[in-house]
Amino acid sequence: MRVRSLWSVVEKRLRDYPAQLRVARAILELGLTVGTDGRIYCGPIEMTPAKIAKALAVDRRVVGRTVESILADPELREIYTKLSTAGPSFKNVADRFGFGFIEIEADPGTVGIVAAVASLIAEEGISIRQVIADDPELYPRPKLTLIIGKEVPGRLIPKILKIEGVEKVSIS
Repeated sequence: MRVRSLWSVVEKRLRDYPAQLRVARAILELGLTVGTDGRIYCGPIEMTPAKIAKALAVDRRVVGRTVESILADPELREIYTKLSTAGPSFKNVADRFGFGFIEIEADPGTVGIVAAVASLIAEEGISIRQVIADDPELYPRPKLTLIIGKEVPGRLIPKILKIEGVEKVSIS
């Protein structure tokens, strides 16, 4: 069975409409849902086309056309009507609550990075509060972000850097 990339499906359908492609990408990146009623939602909250258009520097009609294009295409409809937000990111408030923050840049094709990092953190007796991994199809330099239960011990950095595929580690 051939595995197709999610973004390539979207890109193929909307490639002739760059502004719609930009809107579709933002909806995907933000985990917004296109409702079968033709509206865009963040969880239960309706997002107005005018506000989305302003944020993306497109005409509000482009947002409406994007939703129409998505709902008219069975495959895009299947994708976008089932998207949901992944929840809050504690990245910018971790230190306020005494959590540690680890950001890793790595080769997105390397298997096992999350497992290896999680094992190292567990060996330190530290809990993981949150893990967020950027999709390499959507982000040119995807990052793996971990929020852990306490400050990051400095001795973890060289251990993480030894993991195959890891290129850079930042902590806070």
